[in-house]
Amino acid sequence: MWDGSRPIRPSEHRRCSILLTSPEVVSQGVAVLARERHDLIVDRVRTEGSVRVRELADLMGVSDMTIRRDLDALTARGLIDKVHGGAVRLVERTTHEPGFEAKRNRQKAEKNAIARAAAELVRPGISIGLNGGTTTWALAALLVDVPELTVVTNSPSAASIFHRAERADLTVVLTGGVRTPSDALVGPIATSGLKSLSVDLLFLGVHGIDPQFGFSTPNLAEAETNRVFCDQARSLVVLADHTKWGNRGLSTIAPLTAADTLVSDTDLPADAIECCHDAGVEVRLAPADDDATTLPRTRTA
Repeated sequence: MWDGSRPIRPSEHRRCSILLTSPEVVSQGVAVLARERHDLIVDRVRTEGSVRVRELADLMGVSDMTIRRDLDALTARGLIDKVHGGAVRLVERTTHEPGFEAKRNRQKAEKNAIARAAAELVRPGISIGLNGGTTTWALAALLVDVPELTVVTNSPSAASIFHRAERADLTVVLTGGVRTPSDALVGPIATSGLKSLSVDLLFLGVHGIDPQFGFSTPNLAEAETNRVFCDQARSLVVLADHTKWGNRGLSTIAPLTAADTLVSDTDLPADAIECCHDAGVEVRLAPADDDATTLPRTRTA
């Protein structure tokens, strides 16, 4: 019988029916299942910057081959970069554009919390815009029951959520255009359609936020489409988890001052909040298991 003082033997795996994933227990060598291993590896890479296969195998009580397969899977999902002997934190170039599936698996809890907070801003009978992205996609799922809602979007994934609802009082306008890896329709056809429309409230997902560079994306055509989208909105709400702060994509969409509200999670740094306040942007912080906290906008002289 396993007593917690050594790595669990393969013959004992079936008898170990409880997943023990606390740092203290993991350090004792308890083997954990793939999902828990993946979470632990990603957290360790983000905290320490790099990990080694041998260290992870000893930590989790599994073989080197198992860890290598875990690193392959996490690299394929766009969460880490696998290198010889281990893995390092993902460093994104300004031109790097992760696919929709890869981004959907990043910061899931934060994105869901941001979506819940953003949904509170939507009232029956208004028109809203949703650009392409995983956070706006999460928001779409929370808005299908809002009465008399009109939705303009360049996201096929978001549009399909509303279409499946089959509500007679729900109007969905999907632009045409060329599809990007992040599942957005962009280009001249998309911008031409958007220029003939106007929305009360635009929810904009972004790749990066920088105090000087503003809101940005690695895709030039998507940046142009999003700029037009912003121009056609009476109010702009940016949805971005804390990892977006300090990142720059290749092309800017709008300056920080263009946003009326930023909805983020509670890990957003204090200096980021202060910077937003200085720009006159209202900040709404969304704890994963609590209600959103609103920090009123202030504009310095």
